Amino acid sequence: CGSGLSGDYISDEGHYWIGMDISPAMLDVAVEREVEGDLLLADVGYGIPFRPGMFDGCISISAVQWLCNADKKSHSPPKRLYRFFSTLYTALAQGSRAVLQLYPENSEQLELITAQAMRAGFTGGMVVDYPNSAKAKKFFLCLFVGTSGTLPKGLGTECADEEIHQAKFTNERTRFRNAKGKSVKKSKDWILEKKERRRRQGKEVRADTKYTGRKRRPRF
Repeated sequence: CGSGLSGDYISDEGHYWIGMDISPAMLDVAVEREVEGDLLLADVGYGIPFRPGMFDGCISISAVQWLCNADKKSHSPPKRLYRFFSTLYTALAQGSRAVLQLYPENSEQLELITAQAMRAGFTGGMVVDYPNSAKAKKFFLCLFVGTSGTLPKGLGTECADEEIHQAKFTNERTRFRNAKGKSVKKSKDWILEKKERRRRQGKEVRADTKYTGRKRRPRF
């Protein structure tokens, strides 16, 4: 839930909410802002610690993809994702929905997240907003409990193919990875990922070209 900015909108709509975050600093900001929701310091990779059927819905913004990272030796991304989805499924009432906005790094990560959600009992699928845009593209995992609902149509898909329901990736940026799954430092993939992070932060970054990350030949 971070600092509770999205929670303010939920409160304005007349709903009660409980927010979870792994960062004490972010929750401190939420407390200082005097948000109306209840706050809980927790790692969702260990599960959702609430009784069955307690919630009518779940909203997550740019959080689920972090469960794909193994920050500790004991962390197993598939197990953490399944633990999250299985306990979330239990905590949601029958007929409720969960909408999880995420930024998957590649197709393998997206397939892993989706597979663990379906394994936990959810139905649903992926909705992509502005699939043809490099900056505005957003992925939403829309999940249903108990009944199979109709997936909404992604924004900006009027001019796109009607068959676009799944995220499209290229494996171009997953070529050079070290043992921890990260791009080798100073490689072309590493540079492109760094530039993309800066773009998301709103910073000015030079455009990508065929020369990006190309090593110069030694001087004669």
